[in-house]
Amino acid sequence: MNSSTDELVAVVDGCAVRVVDAPRVASVCARMPVEQDLADTAEVFALLGDPRRLRLLVALLDGELCVCDLAAVSGMSESAASHALRLLRAHRVVTVRRSGRMAYYKLADAHVRMLLDLAVAHIEHTEAVHPEREL
Repeated sequence: MNSSTDELVAVVDGCAVRVVDAPRVASVCARMPVEQDLADTAEVFALLGDPRRLRLLVALLDGELCVCDLAAVSGMSESAASHALRLLRAHRVVTVRRSGRMAYYKLADAHVRMLLDLAVAHIEHTEAVHPEREL
């Protein structure tokens, strides 16, 4: 490569114009959540990224279940299910109701339900591309 080609590559790799649509960029910046809210949201998505925890949450789409039943549905031990549910509760994804020694869990609110419903619907109506799974 000669120096003029190197300069062209540098321009192509970087943006020559930093802001193309200044009003739109300002609008997006104005509605951007604060950094801590973004971090908290990322933590919730990370929790949902574990198939075992996601199985617990999908089970709760039908309503409240005790830890024993959630363990049976998820294939987890009661101890592992309880630990996963504690994490989900700490991030306000589920709530717990105690009755004697029994703990009953349910989705925290309609937002969590909507998030799960949309994620399940998305997967049911799209075909994921997994090149690593193709034979």
